[in-house]
Amino acid sequence: MATRAANDDSDRITELEREVAKLRRINTALMDRVERSTDLQGNAFSLFETAISLEGKVRERTTDLERTLGELAQSNAALAVAKEQADDAQLRLRDAIESINEGFAIFDADDRLVLCNQTYLGLWPNIAARIVPGVSFAEIAAMIGKDGTTLGAMVAPDRWVSERMAQRMVAGGGTVHALADGRWIQINELRTSDGGIVGVYTDITEVKAEDARLRTRELAEKSAILQATLDTIPQGVCVYDAERRLVAWNDPLLAVIGLPADGISYITTHDGLVRACTDLNGPMEENRPLDWLGEDAPETVSRRHHAGGKVVEVRRAPMPGGGMVMSFGDITESIRAARSLKETNETLERRVEERTADINAVNRALSQENAERLAVEAELREAKTAAEQANISKTRFLAAASHDLLQPLNAARLFVAALSDRRLALPTRALVRQTGSALDSVEDLLEALLEISRLDAGAITVDPIDFALDELLRSMKAEFLPIARERGLVLKIEESGQWVRSDPRLLRRILQNLISNGLRYTTHGSIEVTVTLHDGALEIAVTDTGMGIAPEHHAEVFEEFRRIGDTGRGIGLGLAIVQRATRMLGHGMTLESRIGQGSRFALIVPPGQPRTVAEVAIAPVRRGQLDGQAILVIDNEAAILEGMAVLLRGWGCNVAGARDATAAVAKAAIARPTVLIADYHLDDDATGDAAIDAVRASCNADIPAIMITADRTPELRDRLSARGLHVLQKPVKPAQLRALLTRLTH
Repeated sequence: MATRAANDDSDRITELEREVAKLRRINTALMDRVERSTDLQGNAFSLFETAISLEGKVRERTTDLERTLGELAQSNAALAVAKEQADDAQLRLRDAIESINEGFAIFDADDRLVLCNQTYLGLWPNIAARIVPGVSFAEIAAMIGKDGTTLGAMVAPDRWVSERMAQRMVAGGGTVHALADGRWIQINELRTSDGGIVGVYTDITEVKAEDARLRTRELAEKSAILQATLDTIPQGVCVYDAERRLVAWNDPLLAVIGLPADGISYITTHDGLVRACTDLNGPMEENRPLDWLGEDAPETVSRRHHAGGKVVEVRRAPMPGGGMVMSFGDITESIRAARSLKETNETLERRVEERTADINAVNRALSQENAERLAVEAELREAKTAAEQANISKTRFLAAASHDLLQPLNAARLFVAALSDRRLALPTRALVRQTGSALDSVEDLLEALLEISRLDAGAITVDPIDFALDELLRSMKAEFLPIARERGLVLKIEESGQWVRSDPRLLRRILQNLISNGLRYTTHGSIEVTVTLHDGALEIAVTDTGMGIAPEHHAEVFEEFRRIGDTGRGIGLGLAIVQRATRMLGHGMTLESRIGQGSRFALIVPPGQPRTVAEVAIAPVRRGQLDGQAILVIDNEAAILEGMAVLLRGWGCNVAGARDATAAVAKAAIARPTVLIADYHLDDDATGDAAIDAVRASCNADIPAIMITADRTPELRDRLSARGLHVLQKPVKPAQLRALLTRLTH
């Protein structure tokens, strides 16, 4: 409003100045007329009248001029006040738009810049100096297009400018633009009442980034589902995108097409697949069973005959939007069976033709042969069923054996741990230590036997992840350095700074067995663990200066219960576990050794992607922290209940024991427990988690609980952990149990 008033006063002053100029011209003309006027007859009276008349007019005009000058002075004063108000209003407006976080710009009815804030100028740093009031939006758009500040302007400047001007004409909503420096802005433009345009420019980079992260997570989940689906297919499957690059495959693929386990690098492109198959399996057939299919081509099924005699059925199907999926199935045995059947039929036909005279005998022979074939097929079906049942029984046996074998060992460990906490005479303490050492040997033997059985039965699954190798190496050093010092050996394990992709649990077991093997067969010298990078793969080598292995025995040392020489060391299962675990992981293994020159076992693993690892500080356990804690132990074995009671009471706990859920509820009603400890397998097919649920329900409280089990399957651990139960494996380590109890009670 102040600006409009100032404009009105300015127009009025201009009009007054025009009127004053007019009066001045009239006065000048009158004066000139008086000076040049003469009476043709020289009449003095006429001159006098003219002078009187002229004086009146001059006085009248002078009065008008004075009045006009007064009005002019008032208008100038009003104009000064209006200008001051307009400057104040403009300053407040500028301060207001500078205080907002978004870019802000006002254009007048002619689409010329009136005012903008620094945030708006910061969007176009290279041309900010040229964006000044009065410049038109068309000029700003042309400068942005020429400078390439946005991605659209970088790709097609003219098209971006034309599209931007078209959006400007609408000025009724929001548009999103990507800047060349990686930022994203949303532009909202609205027209004002006088025909101008107000633009608000909002930085939405974080919103876009979060959206991209969500899309990436969804894509990763879909990829995991696709990979899991592919791995369940017995045929080899691979998927190529529109650029003919390998994007997905399953485990049987390499074996079916004849490539080694680490040969995926040969088929990363479709051309590489064709080339590798041609080099390995011979020239391509005339129908080109591996050629690329166009997007509109139908699905095709063809056969590929390998030079070694294998026959593979190849299925190809194009994918929408480009790309192709291929599957490879080994049908060699099916073809051989069909050929054998055909040959058998031909033989039968010849025999029929040759023995037409004795057709009854031939019929009897054929009937007998068919009966034998049916009997063989029935035997094969029975054998297959028996094998499947045996595998199921083996898995069940492992679970039962793990529980039954480790139960007495667990009880013995508890009693030995309880004895260790008491004051004993030195000979008695030595016997306790020897007993503990013997129990460790039994535990090692059982662990090795059960692990071999689980590996053979497929009860252990591989879960490869990317992790820092140094964490594993540090734990190996901490575990074996005291043993090496006790035996007078030097153990060298240096950190490498490398990341690997493997299953940490299985890789740890492999290194444990290799280092333990080196310590066992080395009487003097050193055992060294080194990590080197060769041809894109990591080599983890365990080298010792021990007795060495003759080359002719390199393969035998990986067999079960195979020991070197007559040393009497070990049980001969460590390297067998190493070989099985290495095969499951798909890693490579080499052995270099000679008699008297030591041994070098090298494990070949793929490198991993580094990531940030949070360090977790573990609070130390202080003595006396468990004093007065009420512990309820649920186990169907009386020896376990007694051993656990002795151990826990030695730590200051109040212990109650129960053999089933009913007894546990009764004991909990008498003394409310602070922690529950339960064995997973109870009598009559009952389980410890059900007993824990019953006690919690009777006490109407979520009491912390520890589940102890000999079942080491990841599925059971994940299921119990998902229910909030803490899981310990048998035989229980007393220090581990005490640390967990301390954490749960504090």
